[in-house]
Amino acid sequence: MAEVVIVPDRVTAGGLVADEIAALLRRRPDAVLGLATGSTPLPVYQALRARLEGVDTSQVRGFALDEYIGIDPAHPESYSSVIAREVVEPLGLDPALIRTPPADDPDIATAGERYDDAIRAAGGVDIQILGIGTDGHIGFNEPGSSFASRTRVKTLTRQTREDNARFFDSIDEVPRHCLTQGLGTILEARHLVLLAFGEGKAAAIAGAVEGPVTAMVPGTAIQLHPHVTVIVDEAAASKLRLDQYYRDTFDNKPAWQGI
Repeated sequence: MAEVVIVPDRVTAGGLVADEIAALLRRRPDAVLGLATGSTPLPVYQALRARLEGVDTSQVRGFALDEYIGIDPAHPESYSSVIAREVVEPLGLDPALIRTPPADDPDIATAGERYDDAIRAAGGVDIQILGIGTDGHIGFNEPGSSFASRTRVKTLTRQTREDNARFFDSIDEVPRHCLTQGLGTILEARHLVLLAFGEGKAAAIAGAVEGPVTAMVPGTAIQLHPHVTVIVDEAAASKLRLDQYYRDTFDNKPAWQGI
């Protein structure tokens, strides 16, 4: 079972995850981070700025979950731009050590395989930050994705494009395809940390954590992983049946365990 941590707000959630990442980087300056984009992980990256003061981040390596196909890498909403703006620059990371799926690769058919090879060559991801879509997708693994899937080209659903349209002038500007880490790739990370905020994510979280494991809700893949932390605010936790158990467990766990 995933550890579910119910917090009052996004700031508290960001601090918990930032503490875990900062502790990792103090132990292992060359740790590998799995980086998510969108609004959900922003509290983590913001909290990390203060926690990494005085910490050498020059060796930190990172791999983004996904990237749009058909968008200029310099576009402000490309994920390479978002990672540079929200993570690399504020945290003082070496841009050469932070990678996004090469969605502009002319050999796009094999680009995903080479991205997975690069993750393996780095020793695998230590902490993978995840968000979840309203339809239960993680990364851009839409409903129906195989739990054994690797980094590959995917077609985005209408719902995902509508959800992401807030970052663009209109839905017509949201790309239809992406290069995303597969569920099988994501499950190879040593620690998965899934964040969700707001009532709009409540059904997806309840399905991912407590529902049956099914490809129709890709987020349920986290139930197959040995070390998962799900951090949600009260609204996102509102449909969980075992919420009191999760609260009791977290309140009484040994401090040395972290998350």
